Amino acid sequence: MTESVVFLKKGDDKSKMKRPGKLYRLLVKSPHMEAIVAELEPHAESKEFQHDGEELHLVLQGEMEYTVEEKSYRLTEGDILWHESRLKHHAKNIGADKVVYITIGTPPTFQWSMI
Repeated sequence: MTESVVFLKKGDDKSKMKRPGKLYRLLVKSPHMEAIVAELEPHAESKEFQHDGEELHLVLQGEMEYTVEEKSYRLTEGDILWHESRLKHHAKNIGADKVVYITIGTPPTFQWSMI
């Protein structure tokens, strides 16, 4: 990214990756951080991740379980979870409706191939 400012209107994204039950939309990526909107259909879950950096997750809608190492956290709309990315982590939709959440990571280490 070479811009000094990025403004996105609702529905805009830089790129997206869709897998059965999962949608990841890259919103912003710079040399220092990235922001992704993730959607998980009911009972869908991400793969387990472990990489450098740190992450913040903000639930916009739905109910999810986010596991970091051996501890699981139940998150609902408005809840925030932060963790070091070097710890094994993954997300799971535990509700009856789609869950939508924003993940902000630094440095930008999210790998499309890891989805």
